[in-house]
Amino acid sequence: MNRPEPHATAPAPDEWNGMPMPRRLWAIAAVAFGVSLSVLDGSIANVALPTIAQQLRISAADSIWIVNAYQLSIMVSLLTFSALGDRIGYRKIYVGGLMLFTVASIGCALAGSFTGLVLARVLQGFGAAAITSVNTTLVRMIYPRHQLGRGLGINATVVAVSSVAGPTIAAGILSIASWPWLFAVNIPVGIIALTLSHRYLPDNAAKLSNDRFRWRDGVMNALTFGLMMLSIEGFSHGISPQLISLGVAAFLIIGFFFVRSQLREPYPILPFDLLRIPIFSASMLTSICSFLAQMLALVSLPFYLQHVFGYSAVHTGLLMTAWPAIIMIVAPVAGLLVERVHAGLLGGIGLLMMAAGLFLLAWLPDAPSEGAIIWRMVLCGAGFGLFQSPNNSILIASAPPQRSGSASGMLATARLLGQTTGAALVALLFHLAPTNGTHLALLIAGGFALVAAIVSGSRLSLPLPEGLTRNRKHPA
Repeated sequence: MNRPEPHATAPAPDEWNGMPMPRRLWAIAAVAFGVSLSVLDGSIANVALPTIAQQLRISAADSIWIVNAYQLSIMVSLLTFSALGDRIGYRKIYVGGLMLFTVASIGCALAGSFTGLVLARVLQGFGAAAITSVNTTLVRMIYPRHQLGRGLGINATVVAVSSVAGPTIAAGILSIASWPWLFAVNIPVGIIALTLSHRYLPDNAAKLSNDRFRWRDGVMNALTFGLMMLSIEGFSHGISPQLISLGVAAFLIIGFFFVRSQLREPYPILPFDLLRIPIFSASMLTSICSFLAQMLALVSLPFYLQHVFGYSAVHTGLLMTAWPAIIMIVAPVAGLLVERVHAGLLGGIGLLMMAAGLFLLAWLPDAPSEGAIIWRMVLCGAGFGLFQSPNNSILIASAPPQRSGSASGMLATARLLGQTTGAALVALLFHLAPTNGTHLALLIAGGFALVAAIVSGSRLSLPLPEGLTRNRKHPA
């Protein structure tokens, strides 16, 4: 029996058109394992925070840094890793990220102090950033151009499954083991992902030539996004207005000089060259608004269902599972539809469905039945699932092959920026309107979904990327 070679040298970018079967299945499995790890660890520790705080003898407020350290390290390094992927290879960045994530998971499991756990979570976040920064680019390389939507649909499904499974897996582990096992379970999965990645993932089909990476730009990128995220998070954690103002001022000053320097670069870390592509920038705006709307809803709904309608925490969690669960079904279907239907139209219809579901949730009757809540959740999730895969397809396909890493990084940045802003906006609404903040959050979420639908529809007048154009001509 012939054994596959460790990895193939990719042909020229104009000749590259995906990987043959069955190698393609092993390659997408390698990506799925890595992505599931990075998404799971964004939420798996949340359930255990009270237990961890008690055992490490720290306050509940301090325990939040176990989550924030992970998210912050992803945000400050995401675009840097995607830019490095364009230069040294997406496979190298992905495999390096998996190695760092797995080793850091060992550190988390063995951490005997709060400081040690936070430091390990920071390293884990850097590993997750490397994985996330190039995962959709790898999908672009794994699948033929006319099947890109299918690959991205699978990727979106993995994200949806991982996000909904995080709290459930955490509860199951904690019922039979202590909190270090939340991180120890990553180790065998990480080893499997590393083995598959080393053996099956392809090298870059295209790399930037004659362009070296400038570490000064990487530091300025980290400071800009770090200060921005800390300023946004300040609203959620009751930081004094004076400190928030200082953070915002530092963000504006450093961000100004960072943006000015990036505008002069032919291939910047903050990819203004891609933002000048109309359909790319429209898709970015659509993505930010849609994730902002989703996070506004997902953060405010537990308070809405428990405080207004009297559901228990467990009951609320079961009702809300309908949202991500339907995404698991719709996202792969949307990935197939994008081969025949304009992605802007699919996204517009999906976001209109999501907006309708959000407004209907905001205007629930005084004593709604469980079914009344669930079908509204399903409408929101189905709309988001119909939007996500086609939008990702446009974002990735509209970038030149040698800039795929930056496009993948921007896709992940749009998601993180929307989610972070949405969560902070909910906290702000709770402060400004303590009696009806949840209702306002759902109405504002519906408004952002409508804006996203309008922007998505505007893409119908823009030319599609070459790969998606071919899809419509040759859907088979």
